[in-house]
Amino acid sequence: MRARVHPAPVYDLGMLPTTELVLNRRIATEQVAGRAPSLAAALVRDGEITWWGSRGTVDGVRPDRTTQYRIGSITKSIVGAAVLRLRDEGLLELNDPLDTHVPGTTFGGSTIAQLLSHTSGLTSESPGAWWERSPGGGWTDLSTSLTAGETKHRPGRRFHYSNVGYGVLGRLVAALRGADWLDVVRAEILEPLGMRHTTPMPGEHGLTTATGYAVHPFADVLLPEPAHDAGAMAPAGQLWSTLDDLARWTAFTGGRTGGVLDPDTVAEMREAATVDDSGTGWSAGYGLGFQLVQTGGKRLAGHTGSMPGFLACTLIDPATQTGAVTFANTTSGVGIAGLTADLIAIADDAEPPLPAEWAPSPVEPGLLELTGLWHWGPKPYHLYAMPDGWLNLTPADGSGRASRFRPLGDDRWLGLDGYYAGETLTVGRVSDGTPAYLDLATFVFTRTPYDPKAPVPGGVDPEGWRA
Repeated sequence: MRARVHPAPVYDLGMLPTTELVLNRRIATEQVAGRAPSLAAALVRDGEITWWGSRGTVDGVRPDRTTQYRIGSITKSIVGAAVLRLRDEGLLELNDPLDTHVPGTTFGGSTIAQLLSHTSGLTSESPGAWWERSPGGGWTDLSTSLTAGETKHRPGRRFHYSNVGYGVLGRLVAALRGADWLDVVRAEILEPLGMRHTTPMPGEHGLTTATGYAVHPFADVLLPEPAHDAGAMAPAGQLWSTLDDLARWTAFTGGRTGGVLDPDTVAEMREAATVDDSGTGWSAGYGLGFQLVQTGGKRLAGHTGSMPGFLACTLIDPATQTGAVTFANTTSGVGIAGLTADLIAIADDAEPPLPAEWAPSPVEPGLLELTGLWHWGPKPYHLYAMPDGWLNLTPADGSGRASRFRPLGDDRWLGLDGYYAGETLTVGRVSDGTPAYLDLATFVFTRTPYDPKAPVPGGVDPEGWRA
C-alpha cells in the first residue's frame, strides 16, 4: 500500500526559535541513542500544543500529530478517571471493598483506592501467557485464574505495580455502568475531551499507525512485535492515540478537565497515595491512576506506557501548566520518562511562564473583619480573604502550618490542604457579633496571644505575662 505523504513538520507554534532548537536537539539525540525507528513529541502549555517534532519515519515519512502509537499504561489513567466519575456520582466509595461491587474474587477485601494506587498487593501480571504479547480472554477467564496465591502482599502494605488491578477496575466500571469499559470511557471521557483518535486498535479512522518493533541489541535490524486485543486485561494498556489527543489528556491531568471531572477530583488523583522512598526523599510515587515524578524541583503528574514495540509518556507540571507527550515505536532503549521531563524543563527554563496578572477581586464584606493578625498561643498568623469566600491561614514568619479553607456556611470553613486538610475552622463571636476567636480542630486562635477572654484550652494564667 502506498504511504500517505504528510506535510513537513511545522514548529512555529509559539516557542522561540532558540527554544525550538534545543527541543529538537533533545528528541534527535534520544532517537539516535535509543535507536528508535521513529520518535514523536509535543509540548503542551495552558492546554495547547506550542511545539511538536519528530524523528525517524513511519511508512517512509515523518510521523506527525495524527500518527497513532500504542500508549500502553496511559490507558490506566483514563480508566482511573472513569472510576472517579463513579465515586463523584455516589455509586461507590474509594474505601469500598471490591466485593461490594464485583463479588466472587479471591481478593475482594482490597479496596477500590488500593487497586487505583497499586497498593492492593495483587500480582503484577495475569497468570498464564504474558498478556502483553498474547490474545486475551474474557473476565471469567481472568477471574478464575486469580487464585488466593495471586495476592503477593498484605493490602495497603506497599506499592506493587499491578496490571491485573486495572483489568479488575475495568470490570468494576463495566459492572456499575452496565456497559463495556471501553464504551464507557469513549462516551464519558474521550468524546467529551475531543480525543476521537484514541482507539482500542489502530487504523480505525484511516490514520497512519506506527508499527511496533523490537530493535536487535547487537545489530541495526528490526523485528515486528504483535499487537493483540488484550481482552479482560485491556484496561491495563490497550489504547492507541496521537499527539493531538494526548495533548488534551495532558491538559486534563493538569486540571483543564473540560467538565469530565471536577478539577478538585483530578487534583485528588494527583495526590501521592504511595511513594517509592529510597531513604533520601522520594522521587517517584503513585496517586489514583497517575504516576508522580519529582525531578529538578518539579512535581510532575501523568503516566508512562510500555507495550511490546511501543513506549509512551505524558507528564505535566500543574504549577506551570507545562506538559509534554512522547512516543516511540520500540520495545526498549528510549528513556521515555526522562525525555518527557527534560522537554518540560527545557521549556520552563528557556521561556518561564509569566504569572497571571494581579487584579482586584470582590470579597464578601463579612470576610474583611476576619482578616489580619491572629495568634495560636504566642505564634502569629495572618488570615487572608480570597475569592469565592475562601480563606487562607498562613504563619506570619512563613514557617509552620498553613492551609486554605472553603466556606461551609454558618461561620464554618473546611481545610483543603496541609495539616488542616479536612478539618473545620469555626469563628467564635461575642454577643455583638464581633469575631473573637477561631476554633480550628480544637486549636484556638486569638487576636492577641492567649487572650484571656477567649476559650483558650487549659485557661490562661490569671497573673498574665511577666518578666
